[in-house]
Amino acid sequence: MTVAIVDYKMGNLHSVQKACAAAGLPAAFVSTAKALRRARAVILPGVGAFGQAMEHLTRMRLVAALKESALSGKPFLGICLGMQLLFEKSEEFGVHSGLGIFKGRVRPFPKTLTVPHMGWNELHFKKHHPLVQGIRQGTYMYFVHSYYCDPQDPAIVLATTDYGKEVTAAVSQGNLCAMQFHPEKSQAQGLKVYHNLARLLAA
Repeated sequence: MTVAIVDYKMGNLHSVQKACAAAGLPAAFVSTAKALRRARAVILPGVGAFGQAMEHLTRMRLVAALKESALSGKPFLGICLGMQLLFEKSEEFGVHSGLGIFKGRVRPFPKTLTVPHMGWNELHFKKHHPLVQGIRQGTYMYFVHSYYCDPQDPAIVLATTDYGKEVTAAVSQGNLCAMQFHPEKSQAQGLKVYHNLARLLAA
């Protein structure tokens, strides 16, 4: 197996698998630590509540394997809730601990804004990462989320978008890359993320 799509009973798994197939990436749903460790790349997708997601990951004994994968040097892509789970804490329905790979919190949007933040928003890149190669400054991607990531270290911010204020749209550090938007739902520009992952693995 090349790419492990983490199946922890929450998330848009099939749309991610279809995006992998479109990019020629051999991918499979995995729900065991052993399978995660065997994979050459990991995709952590997710839709739903942060606390419930961490309960699922803990019950399925995937937390340690995810942390190992994130620190292993192999490509690791977090999507939507999968990006939020990489942070230390979330304030969604109380305070919940995350994987703690990135320092910072997941916070609610101000009540003055319509939530969820849903629709197409423009990306403002702050730096480069191989998984966003070929995606132009100002490209629109599809978002749907009610909470946003607030990183402690601004150096990990890969891209921002505007929703009431400047919001973190993607983060990266070494092999790690995570996106609040859904590349698999963002048409041709979003699919470039998966094509870039395929090229990275081929190299």
